[in-house]
Formats: sequence, structure tokens, C-alpha cells
Amino acid sequence: MFPGSDYQPTAEEAREFDEQFHRRLHEEQQAASRDGKTKVIWSPQPGSQQNFMACPHFEALIHGTRGGGKTDVLLMAFAQHVGKGHGEAWRGVIFRQTYPQLGDITAKSIRWFRQIFPQAKFSRSTFTWEWPTGEVLMFRHMDKPSDYWNYHGHELPFIGFEELTNWPTSECYTPMFACCRASKKGVPRMVRANTNPYGPGHSWVKDRFRLYGKWWRTIIIDDEEQTRVAIHSHLSENKILLEADPKYEKTITAAASNEAMKEAWLRGDWSVTAGGMFDDLWSEEHNIVPNFDPPSSWRIDRSFDWGSARPFAVGWWAESDGTDLDVGGLTIPTVRRDLFLWREWYGWSGHPNTGCRMLAVDVAKGIVERQLAWGIHHRVRPGPADSEIYAVQNRVSIATDMKSPVRIGTRIYPGITWIKANKRPGSRKQGAEIMRKLIKQAHPNEDNTPREKPGLFVVGEECRHFLRTVPSLPRDEKDPDDVDDEAEDHIYDMSRYRCFWRFRERRIATVPAEIYDLSRPERPL
Repeated sequence: MFPGSDYQPTAEEAREFDEQFHRRLHEEQQAASRDGKTKVIWSPQPGSQQNFMACPHFEALIHGTRGGGKTDVLLMAFAQHVGKGHGEAWRGVIFRQTYPQLGDITAKSIRWFRQIFPQAKFSRSTFTWEWPTGEVLMFRHMDKPSDYWNYHGHELPFIGFEELTNWPTSECYTPMFACCRASKKGVPRMVRANTNPYGPGHSWVKDRFRLYGKWWRTIIIDDEEQTRVAIHSHLSENKILLEADPKYEKTITAAASNEAMKEAWLRGDWSVTAGGMFDDLWSEEHNIVPNFDPPSSWRIDRSFDWGSARPFAVGWWAESDGTDLDVGGLTIPTVRRDLFLWREWYGWSGHPNTGCRMLAVDVAKGIVERQLAWGIHHRVRPGPADSEIYAVQNRVSIATDMKSPVRIGTRIYPGITWIKANKRPGSRKQGAEIMRKLIKQAHPNEDNTPREKPGLFVVGEECRHFLRTVPSLPRDEKDPDDVDDEAEDHIYDMSRYRCFWRFRERRIATVPAEIYDLSRPERPL
């Protein structure tokens, strides 16, 4: 039994697979008939395909525009080692996120492998290619992290992921590295993936492969893990496709539903995303501001989204009273109630969407330490926090732990308190809509008249996790008015609590007087 081969698709999944498979198989057969007189069945085209095939590093991603031949080269990255004497030791798996999505890569493999390896056998029941010399390539879907256990303990020296940004987090991707091994000496080991810059996993893929700035260049990352490489692919490199279908670029343009999608599909641009909650409004020019010291007349408070296995997020907010900002001699006009995310603290492990499992008392201590270091401890007021911190278990809660006095050196400071965030039904959608409104209202008026309504701004150099995760957050496919809760949304939730609280609830919130008592000094031991 091959791992993962006993999956029984639903009737709907089977129908969608058959539609994708037969449509793609028909297209591939037509393409094969056009190529029938060529002596070379397939060879990597100059540029990204050749670089990907020859890449000597453990982990490689080929990314970019649609039509760059990324699926073909993923298949051939495995096939190039067939018949090289590795035999049964050369085993591989290529994943798609859902079962129906396997139809495309299955059809492409049939087109190529039946011509290149006429003795190889493909099993529709197990989605597995087997070669007479012993090599095996499996096609599987992996929808959730627990699917990893279907492969735990297996030796799979080749592991591939098709359309990597389909996965909202890296939790299906990186655990499979443990299976990328071989007992036989000399067998190569590699993790290979392809993707367009579109989908719920946009943020973590972009961060893992450092696809910032000049994303079109080959990027090599050599850190504590194995070396990984990102190789940019462009439609213009695929001469065969463009000769066969000269209007392909126009087809992509017509299929794109908005400008951002067109940029992602035609340029492979990682600075834009398509179909997200905020990407149609977010502007680096207008929503990002340089670092500044909040004027003494401004309000400073904080908000909080709790996490342990998932990251926690703390945000410090500066709210304008209408006073203009002076930043290095540059005057920035503000509107009363303009909201600035001034600082953030993201409790992650260094891997997207993975928490650092810090205790609540240590989070509270870290908050106090940061506020002291920034010189704002005496000014910070409590703001909204995830209501889950008030859940009582064994007579204690996260909120009560955080409220305990904090010892810093030889002094003891009051603990950290919060206000319950609104998490009633409908609050997520309302919070998202308020954030969209604030982001838009930060932009200058089209007629160049002064802004009159409050907007949302971010200190870019101090809030990199907001910039990494929030502007590219995808919408929920089933409910487009909400954010996909499988994406890395912790900074977003922290921000949503604050925006919703400030503009919907603060005027009617009843807060115990002692919470706002800022006169309590720290006491020495």
C-alpha cells in the first residue's frame, strides 16, 4: 500500500477531478500532436526551467507568471533522476492541496511520461507512477497538517508541492522535510515547489523565500536551515507555448478579475495580491509613515490577540487629537482620531503562524519592559483584548495571570490589564469593514482638499509583521465579507479589535476606574 492511496473522495471531489483531468488531458493530447515530429520530447527551456532543473540546493521554489511551464519542470525535476541507478530508492511525492486539483498534474504527467518512459505504468486507483527499474512517483493531496502522519517514517528523497500558496500556512509544507531522506548512498534529496504569487499562503511563502523588493532575481537564503532558493519564471521564457498560442497573454489578461490579479498573473509580482481583504485599498505611499515620537497630547493604548501554539500579537496605538506631526523637520498633518499603529510585538517562533508558547505572565512582563524602554509606560492605557483570555480554568485565567504584579530588576510594577474585545456574532465582518474604511480615509482626497475623516496608518519600520501579513490577507472563499481564518491573521485580529473598539464601542464602554488609574507608581522591593 502506498501512503495516502486509500483516500476515498466524495462524489463532488470525484466529479471535479474528472472534469479537470479530462479537460487537461484533451489539451495535452492536442499539444502532443503538435509536437509529434520533434525528436526531443521535452527539454528545459533556457532561463528559469534550466536553473530549476540544475539547482543543487535542498529546497527550491520556481515562482512567477502563469504560463511559465512550472508544472512541467516540477515533474521533470523528479524524472531526470529516473534510470540513473537509484532504483527503488528514488521515490517521490507531489502534493496538491485538494483532491480535484490533482487532475491537472495527472494529465500533464500522462502526456509526457508515456512518451519519455513508455514502459512506466500509471495506476489511476493509487495515483502512482511505477518504473520497471523500481522508481516511484505518487500524486497526493494534503489538506490539513495531520495528513503528514500518512507519510511519517517513509523515505521520500523527492518531495514536491504544486501551487504552494494554496496552503494558508507552512504547517503542511515544512513537516514533510523530515521524510526527505534516503538510506542508499548517492541518492539526491530535494524539496521542490512551484507557485504564482496568489492565494491564502501568499504571506508565508513570500516571507520564507524573501520575495521582497527585487523578487524577480534568483534569491538564495542560507540560514540555520538547509539552503533554499527562489527562481523567478516568466511567460516570455516559454517560447513553445507562445508559438502554439500567440494570444495566451491576452487570454490571461481577460481572465483576471482586477488589476492586482493581472499583475500577479502576468508579472508574477509579489508586491500585489489578488482578491484579498485589503489589497485593493492598501497604499504603501499613504498608509505607511516614518517613525515618530507621539505628541504628549495624543492618547496611547494597546490591543492584544492571545496565542500560544499560534502567535500572540500586541499593538501599541497612538491616536491623534488633531495635532500635526513633526518628523525630522517634515510636517505631517493629522485629523482628530487618526489611528497610528506605532509599535508591535509578535510572539512567533520565527516560522509563519507558529507561536512561541510564552506564558501569560512572561507576555505581561515583556509588555512592561518594552513600555519602559520606549519611555511610554506611564502613558499607556488598556485597550481591547481577545475575550478568550477571560475564560476561567481551575479558577485562573490568562487575564488574571497578566494582571499579576510584574518584577523588573529590583522594582515591582502593576500588571497588565485589558478590556474585553467585541467578539459577538458579526463583529469580524464589521471590524474588517471598519478597517477598510480607515485605510481608505488615510488617502488624500482626489480634489486635493484636506482630509476630514480619520484614517489608519502604520509605522512601517517598527511594524514589519503588520506589513507582512495584513495587506495581503485573503478573503474567505465561502464568505467573501470575512477574512480567511486559516491565514496568518493574528496581527489583523489585534488591529481589528482596536479599530472596532475605537469607532463603535469606546464611547459606551464602561471601564472600572482603577484600570485607568495611571498614578500608581512602581514600588521598590
